[in-house]
Amino acid sequence: MTAHDPVAGMAELLPDGVVVVGADRRIHFANAEALRILDCDAADLVGRGLSDGLPLTDKYGRDWWTHTDPWQGLPSRPGHREKLLVSPKGHDVLVTARYVRADGDHTVERVILGLRDAEDRQRAERDQASVLSTVAHELRAPLTSVTGFTSSLLRRWDRFTDEQKRLMIETIEADATRLTRLITELLDISRLDSDSLNLRLGPVDLHALLTTHVVRYELGRSTGTVELRLGDRAREHGLPPMWADTDRLEQIFFNLIENGLLHGAGKVTVTLDRGGALGDAPESVVVEVDDEGDGIPPSDREKIFGRFWHGPSNASTGLGLYVVRGLVEAHGGSVVVADSEVGGARFVVALPAGLPDVVGD
Repeated sequence: MTAHDPVAGMAELLPDGVVVVGADRRIHFANAEALRILDCDAADLVGRGLSDGLPLTDKYGRDWWTHTDPWQGLPSRPGHREKLLVSPKGHDVLVTARYVRADGDHTVERVILGLRDAEDRQRAERDQASVLSTVAHELRAPLTSVTGFTSSLLRRWDRFTDEQKRLMIETIEADATRLTRLITELLDISRLDSDSLNLRLGPVDLHALLTTHVVRYELGRSTGTVELRLGDRAREHGLPPMWADTDRLEQIFFNLIENGLLHGAGKVTVTLDRGGALGDAPESVVVEVDDEGDGIPPSDREKIFGRFWHGPSNASTGLGLYVVRGLVEAHGGSVVVADSEVGGARFVVALPAGLPDVVGD
């Protein structure tokens, strides 16, 4: 095979590296991707013997071609599946092989090697391991608390005062709620990543929904911790009707308000207003959630919507904002973060307004 061979031209179009070895056990061809993966020039490979030009080793440091000689062994061997090997310059490479045999005696006439850079796969495996570690940590902490308090209550019920029992049961309830929320977020991430999230759409009164949220927060905190107000356009013209999933909207704004209370340093202000055009929708509803914290640096404003991203405090699971963006975009909306007027963070959620034609106004 030469550089001007039509087959070689096709090999150059492949996304994987291709190396062709002849019956003489010399390398006859290597496409550009193979040279990039191996970090070498064509002169370093083409024309050289396989063992000299491409001395791959396995994870035990053994010479790969001695360990699996394509020209030895059973004549029925078609090649070998993907193996993680080490290239001459120390890079991890994923290598597959196909043995092209003669019709008569089945001797190997050609060996075609497929090469892939292992860096992306190893990075994905590291990310997966990191996700598992994070999930295990987040689940273990509340589970430890729940099992510890329940065990104490069961074994020493008579030794605790009513006030101590109440405190322990409230802690169990809070940790159980945290576990439920974490599991729900993990399920939502799975659905978002697999495009299998189903929305139960219907008419929504967003002002009533947010008012309910504020009342709930004030029951557990001091009055004024969360403030809801209408924007100028909403006060003047009212809010347009919305067609959305009520439960998912509750989840979106619960996470945003909780994020502001957790990372902010004062009250959280939620502003509900009437927006302009949003994509194909004639109008939109805009919700701004402001806190009085330190704000979010511009360099981190896209990162915060990533999975398991933690700020300097490391005080959250890193799932909430990822779920927020996914749910907002599933409704056809958008969410961005900017600076609030008091210097903290401002999350701006824009959602399409209006009802389907079959429902009417």
